[in-house]
Amino acid sequence: MSTPSSAGDLALDKGRRRSLRVMLSVTVIVRGKGADGKAFEEETKTLVVNAHGALIHLRSDVKADQKITLIHKGTQQLQECRVVYVGTTMQGGKAQVGIEFDKPSPQFWRISFPPDDWNVPED
Repeated sequence: MSTPSSAGDLALDKGRRRSLRVMLSVTVIVRGKGADGKAFEEETKTLVVNAHGALIHLRSDVKADQKITLIHKGTQQLQECRVVYVGTTMQGGKAQVGIEFDKPSPQFWRISFPPDDWNVPED
């Protein structure tokens, strides 16, 4: 979602993400202020998650670098986030929105991520 935090991280592996992406549908509630400055609250689902954030569908109009709050509907746990990507609005009025947690939180999703050295076997 964003670049590694230090130059040393970049030197290790420029093509590697900070954490593995997992396709997972989790119901979340998003709170924030729209582009018009009005507060919104929207229930949606994740498309992809990782320890640092998620990709979600969102109808509300948000902008990159905007702060939002994500609430895990199953646990009611809150996570402060920022918008890092806003895709084009699709049919149905929703856009894909990439969000990044203020602090990494792999436990937020209530799943076990594969270890850092895990590789998909090649056939």
